[in-house]
Amino acid sequence: MSMDKVFGIAGSALAAQLVRMNTTASNLANASNTSDSAEGAYRAKRVVFRTLLQDQAAGEQTRYAGSIHIGNVVDDPTPSPRSYDPGNPSADDDGYVWQSNVNEVAEMVEMTAAARSYRNNIEVVNTAKQMMMRTLEVMKS
Repeated sequence: MSMDKVFGIAGSALAAQLVRMNTTASNLANASNTSDSAEGAYRAKRVVFRTLLQDQAAGEQTRYAGSIHIGNVVDDPTPSPRSYDPGNPSADDDGYVWQSNVNEVAEMVEMTAAARSYRNNIEVVNTAKQMMMRTLEVMKS
């Protein structure tokens, strides 16, 4: 595998994990939002990754087989919980509020996993760079 493929694949993974971390941060930021209806309640977002099975050319940029890209971002289908809180300004006529379906513990696990994947891909880039530098040193001698 050529080095440009290594950098391309690792770069696509870095970009994908960054979207995953941003989505998780958005979920955590909206975890305490309430609404007067189930439809209006914030729904946690999930990033769907796609792996390219063959090389693709897009203008001057080539996406290599094995690269990751964002398929789409979808709403989590978990139902939104409802609680009785008649003093809340978001309460419906019966005094109930709908909360977001964000599970903060699960989001922290998601954030940790995304950060680790991001860090691993940084290591791939650094290792490939070191290999290139060593190859150049060998060729100089």
